[in-house]
Amino acid sequence: MKSFSDLRYFCAYIVTKYGSPSNASEEEKAQEFRKIYLRDLPLDIRTLRAIASACGIYVNGVDSKKLPQNIRGYHDVFEDKRNIYYKNGDTKSGIENTVLHEFREMIEPVFAELCTEYSPLRTNAVHLAANKFATAVLLPKEEFRDKVYELGFDVIALSKLYSKSCSQVLLRMGEVIQGGVFLYSALYEQGPEVDNWILNYWTGSANNDDPDANICGADGLFPRKGRTVIPGSLIDMVIKTKKSHLVRRITILDSRDDDGLTAIATPLVIRGSLVKVALVVLLGNNRDLLVPQIERTTPTIIEEFHQHL
Repeated sequence: MKSFSDLRYFCAYIVTKYGSPSNASEEEKAQEFRKIYLRDLPLDIRTLRAIASACGIYVNGVDSKKLPQNIRGYHDVFEDKRNIYYKNGDTKSGIENTVLHEFREMIEPVFAELCTEYSPLRTNAVHLAANKFATAVLLPKEEFRDKVYELGFDVIALSKLYSKSCSQVLLRMGEVIQGGVFLYSALYEQGPEVDNWILNYWTGSANNDDPDANICGADGLFPRKGRTVIPGSLIDMVIKTKKSHLVRRITILDSRDDDGLTAIATPLVIRGSLVKVALVVLLGNNRDLLVPQIERTTPTIIEEFHQHL
């Protein structure tokens, strides 16, 4: 039972400190996890295996043929033996994410045991919470936010720096920037048909300190999940050339005083093949924030778009 007690330690710590698991955000749970288990250790697969072992959890690779399609891992508990399974051959980033995701799902029922007033999350909710927890552990808020600014909101560069997927980096960027600046960012990937590119992920944030420093009433301007690429758009230009493109000024109103927006789209090219395109949109008066990305990618410059991306 010692290993079971070790797993309960983290849960008991959260309950004692916050009164209830529901009083601690996934961001806070992740910070506590890093403080207790990581300390000065490198965050890698070896370290996560050691943490899991200390909690009485066995981590095992599984042949991908034994996993349902689109499933990277799972966990089970049998006679107090706890196991996390990940897909053999998965990327380093994928395995790390799976271990942390399953750890978060695994502790949910323990929270309910320790805190009788706590109503455990349902299946979909705990899955979303596990995604947020894993990402917050892998990409700690303050450090990652500093890197977002340092690299000029460059999703591709951040993905390479942290060895994380572009989608995870993009979604995390929206979380850590929330409240600071207005942001819209999207990730386009190849669809099921040839030359059919689709927006698969998007994120956004607002400026909480200055409500006027946001774009309102222009929702149709910003594509959402599932949208295909429009001919003549910024993304279309990048797909055709495999080169970064920047629009200095995207006007919304029919006014010379409309500073509007600025946008940059950057391709991820691997061995000559275009794999993804990342789009970042900021207010025109925040275009200086993109300078590190602009200097690194040397995009083709387009002076102005009107009411479209």
